[in-house]
Amino acid sequence: MDRSVKNQLRTLSKENAEGVAQHLVMVAELLDVEPEAALAHAETAVRRAGRVPAAREALGLVAYRLGDWARALGEFRTVRRLSGSSHLLPLMVDCERALGRHDKALELAQSEEANNLAIDDRVELAIVVSGVRRDLGQLDAAAAGLNDLVRRINPNRPSAARLFYAYADAKLAAGDPEAARDWFARAADADHELTTDAAERLEELDGVDVTDLLGDDEDEHDDEQHDEQRGDSQDGAESAPGR
Repeated sequence: MDRSVKNQLRTLSKENAEGVAQHLVMVAELLDVEPEAALAHAETAVRRAGRVPAAREALGLVAYRLGDWARALGEFRTVRRLSGSSHLLPLMVDCERALGRHDKALELAQSEEANNLAIDDRVELAIVVSGVRRDLGQLDAAAAGLNDLVRRINPNRPSAARLFYAYADAKLAAGDPEAARDWFARAADADHELTTDAAERLEELDGVDVTDLLGDDEDEHDDEQHDEQRGDSQDGAESAPGR
């Protein structure tokens, strides 16, 4: 468990801290595979440690994953109030966007807190704001808002691939396929963990038609087996009594 979370849990009794820690670990384990089960653990952690920012953040993240935007936003606001940290600002802006409050999302994204975010959080915020601009039909602004970051970020940073991908997608939506191809290629090069489908998008732009050769071989094999079985059935019918 992260050291900062351990420090937060020190405000609890030893027994309660250990129990809450176990629930938070289970949230992390289940979030991507069984979010409903993760929700139960997060709610229990909050009942036992409602003033611990890590517990409220865990519940907010589960709610966000489940698409419960209003609940997620409420929990993220509580985390900010309890901890004084604005690292969840990109998710808060995205919740406002999902709730259809685009003006509120842009206002929050332009707050003074946004200027103090770490680089990877700034990237996430810029990607969300680009999405807000696209929702509003501001396609050129959606790409322009990412223009500075894509040229300054180190390609080896974990967030670089997502940033390059978002910029490529925005450029394509704005009607600039040549620039989109260039940035999809950069995204594919930076995406060592294969978190995006940049390579596939690049192939689409290049007009590459990917053929599943193994699948064709299996289909042909299935057809041959079917023909053999049909032949055996016909032979059997011809030799059956009374035919």
